[in-house]
Amino acid sequence: MRNILLASTLFFAAQSPFTLAMAQTPDPAVLTPERVFSDPALAGPVAKGVSLSPDGELVAFLRSREDDVEVQDLWAAPTGEGEPFKLIDARALVPDAGELSEAEKARRERMRISARGVVEYSWDEQGRYILAPLEGDVFLAEREGGAVRRLTESEADEIDAKVSPDGNFVSWVRDQDLVVYDLASGRETEVTNDGEGLITWATAEFIAQEEMDRDTGYWWSPDERYIALQRTDESGVDVIPRLDITGGGATVIEQRYPRAGRPNAVVELYVHDRQTGRRTKVDLGTNTDIYLARVNWSADGRTLYVQRQSRDQKTLDLLSVDPATGASRVIVTQRSDAWVPLTHDFKALDDGNFIWSSEETGWKHLYLYDRDGRMIRPITYGPWAVKSLNGVNQRTGEVFFTASFAYAERPEGVTGGHSVCPMPGGRSMMCDVQGETPTTQRLWRASLNEQGGRFTPVTPDGGWWSASMNRTGTAFVGNYSDLNTPPQSGLYRADGTFVRWIEENRLDEDHPYFPYASRRGEVTFGTLESHGETLVWQMTTPPGFDPSKTYPVIMQVYGGPSGGGVKRGWQSATNQLLTEAGYIVFRLDNRGEGDRSAAFKQALHLKMGQPEIEDQVLAANYLRSLPFVDDNRIAAMGWSYGGFMTLHMLTEPDMGLTSAISGAPVTDWSLYDTHYTERFMSTPQANPEGYAASDIVDQLDRLTGRLLLMHGMADDNVILENSTRVMDALQASSIPFELMLYPGQRHGVRGNERQLQQWRTYLDFLDRTIGSRSQ
Repeated sequence: MRNILLASTLFFAAQSPFTLAMAQTPDPAVLTPERVFSDPALAGPVAKGVSLSPDGELVAFLRSREDDVEVQDLWAAPTGEGEPFKLIDARALVPDAGELSEAEKARRERMRISARGVVEYSWDEQGRYILAPLEGDVFLAEREGGAVRRLTESEADEIDAKVSPDGNFVSWVRDQDLVVYDLASGRETEVTNDGEGLITWATAEFIAQEEMDRDTGYWWSPDERYIALQRTDESGVDVIPRLDITGGGATVIEQRYPRAGRPNAVVELYVHDRQTGRRTKVDLGTNTDIYLARVNWSADGRTLYVQRQSRDQKTLDLLSVDPATGASRVIVTQRSDAWVPLTHDFKALDDGNFIWSSEETGWKHLYLYDRDGRMIRPITYGPWAVKSLNGVNQRTGEVFFTASFAYAERPEGVTGGHSVCPMPGGRSMMCDVQGETPTTQRLWRASLNEQGGRFTPVTPDGGWWSASMNRTGTAFVGNYSDLNTPPQSGLYRADGTFVRWIEENRLDEDHPYFPYASRRGEVTFGTLESHGETLVWQMTTPPGFDPSKTYPVIMQVYGGPSGGGVKRGWQSATNQLLTEAGYIVFRLDNRGEGDRSAAFKQALHLKMGQPEIEDQVLAANYLRSLPFVDDNRIAAMGWSYGGFMTLHMLTEPDMGLTSAISGAPVTDWSLYDTHYTERFMSTPQANPEGYAASDIVDQLDRLTGRLLLMHGMADDNVILENSTRVMDALQASSIPFELMLYPGQRHGVRGNERQLQQWRTYLDFLDRTIGSRSQ
């Protein structure tokens, strides 16, 4: 369940040509739903999918077209002097975009891609080419001269296209088989030819795409000799018939959907040898009921590293595989009594060593291992979690990572470490006192070769940074925002020195949001203590806030395992719609939510819907302690896991909610998929009490207020059955509720017109239940 807080948060990435003249608004300084869901986008010129060429001399990024913001072109800019230029013009190459295949639609839904045109691209490792799939076909742009070459023009979609590491070949999946295209000869070679029906080659299965953050099913070796590729057999997966209902009718989809406690697809891994044409099966063990989690090559291409996760997700093995024979051996094992998380923190180094992250100490940190899996030393340590491994400069021995922590001031006279930090294997070492700062994030630098040193911040503190580094670790694209700075992208050297803007996105008089900036509500942050854990919250007050008056409150909630939502970053324009309507907007990151300690995340193990609700009750009680909060006018709203949360909050007497909006909620975890659900809840057979406690249907007679239920009628993730069983139970008990269904929409509501209708519905419901019309 990739995080969807509210469907409205998608509007920056899913624009459509709905325009309302500013003269029609009664006051141009007041932000309206009509303005939020029209063009130009209030976020300003935000660069998407920014990446550096391997040599760090060119920046590529996606930019929406001025004449149709739903369509993206591929742009590039030199890292030195020179202006950005359009590298691939989507509409010039494909003037009339056709209908995507169902497989590609599903893949894009899993990746949360709603735009058309160029939606993804990739470099070869030499930086000579950029490959861009476009509307089902494949195009190759040459860096020198900018010539664009069309490689395919077929009725079938070519998906998951890649350029090989040395730029000699391009590969893609067509009709469930892997194809390799020789750029020199223009000849296609089928690597596989028996993909059909329930057998698919080189494509990540549903579970990998939706829950494991793995969107590919094949991997080139660095020397281009081998291709590791998966074979997926879905024949054992249950068929879950569902109606795909659109405005023009309904289609029955026989969806292979692996529900909790039921069979998964069987995934095998093979290695194709391009020199001999031989395909060798990789030994993943005798147990086929496992997850193929990650696949990586060593720097010299002689070893294939495979992460194999057990079905119960309590064990994660790192296998070292001989690509010539398929023989494997386990070189590192991570274990947990709850679950072992998957990351993208594996990095193979040129000397044969590798970096990998682990939560063994209770916090996720980076460790250096030799080629046989023996841990050489920790790279990071302390009572805080590494968010991601961003890059390595192997020449200088620098490791770059993002994290939310700060050094504490050393007591006067103390020159060395003065706190005990846990280490793997039950060991410990002296270190500087460091603490979490969950609401901010920045890029840091550590030493690859030395143990015990202080970590160096690369980017300033105070806001929210993410970074994409080049392959050599000498430069990065930094993405930044704070409460007063819209998302901006710049190019930086590895030491943090600013080089040039990619999209400055300055909030000046020319910015589309500028007329509304003066009416932003004040955002404050705070903490609450729950079961020994510190929870962070943020509160936004309406324009002209008067603490001597009382206001209704909207608790925005996600609540489930995610990166957390309380951040000192740019706030959504939809939040301002709520404050403009006179509401205080409150958000709490409860236990289980956020990239924090293992204990913080594992609080909900086997009991989703319990610790999270306890923390939200704590938040509601805190709100009621504030003199400017109207005790009788508190509502909640959320989507996906947030929809699950709002239903439980509305049936919790201690919450005392007046109303709630629940979008696309899971209402019975036995209806949801295996990898996500079993990670936190085990199976229905092993944890019947936990599943029963989280099933909302038996609790609907405890509703404390009015409910607005919303769902997409083509949702293939949280299937509509989750909401229809709630509708049925409420009707059977003669309990009134409000309902809004979206024909043709999947797990999010897409497009400006529909999102405008959605937000008009939100605001109307809130106004009638806790707003001015409720009194």
